[in-house]
Amino acid sequence: MLPAMLPRQSNLDPAAAYPKITALRAALDAGDWPACRELLDAAEQAERSYLTAVVADVDGLEDFLRGVLRGDPGDGTAGALLGRHLVEEAWRIRTRARAEHVSREQFVAFRAGLVEAERVLVDAAARSPGDPAIWTARLVTARGLQLGLSEIRRRYGRLAEIDPHHLPGQQQMLQSLCTKWYGDAALTYEFAQEAAAAAPAGAPNPVLLAEAYIEHSEVVTDVDRVRAELREAAMRSVWHPDFRRTHGWVRTMSTFAMAFVLLDDQPAAASLFDALGGLGSRWPWEYLGDPAATIEKFRARAGGNT
Repeated sequence: MLPAMLPRQSNLDPAAAYPKITALRAALDAGDWPACRELLDAAEQAERSYLTAVVADVDGLEDFLRGVLRGDPGDGTAGALLGRHLVEEAWRIRTRARAEHVSREQFVAFRAGLVEAERVLVDAAARSPGDPAIWTARLVTARGLQLGLSEIRRRYGRLAEIDPHHLPGQQQMLQSLCTKWYGDAALTYEFAQEAAAAAPAGAPNPVLLAEAYIEHSEVVTDVDRVRAELREAAMRSVWHPDFRRTHGWVRTMSTFAMAFVLLDDQPAAASLFDALGGLGSRWPWEYLGDPAATIEKFRARAGGNT
């Protein structure tokens, strides 16, 4: 008797889809800043912001980058990466728990970390004002430091002047417009709809509609309308022939897949699980529990290939 087929476990390491991450991690581990700069400076704008965030947790990064900046205070790339690292470290201390589950000590350390990150990023922005990775990170510090929606909009405006379709920054802006921060479902959907409509055909930006739905699914009453809207968004994005598998495509497909799962649109979800193959992303599946286990459960339910 043949053994039962085990479900495939999705590879959630972003480096599995993006070899540049492995190369950048290796350069950082080796302390080879010229190689790091070459990789980051040659990247497309959205890719640069994604790479800066993904490698921000490399061990020993703060001491290394502070050493780079002592040698060259004008190195905006080092400033962008250091600032993002400090942002990620601050959020690690706070955790992603709701405020009522975060201790006073955690909040104090969290704020101190963000204040330092903001200082580094302000200096980096002064030296490299056209770097979208810096402005994307400054959207996170503004939110965490509770600087208010008007300041967040100002910073997003600066980013949009550099790149009007900068998805990493748009994703941070959308988070700030959620009910859990400064906005509500209506503001979130309005921003997502405008950004999606303005993006060129085949761009990943329509995924913002899926993100808006995931963040506010509990208040949606017209499920059929939302399902149709997200199918249309997918047709202009992940299902469009011009969709490119550049940095961020795995998260984009994963987000659409989770939205369709929540909407009980199993055929749409299955098509995306199949397109992802053995790849996956932790976000947004971590909202539902262990990402790997959750992905496989819903892949099986949707009838995707195993």
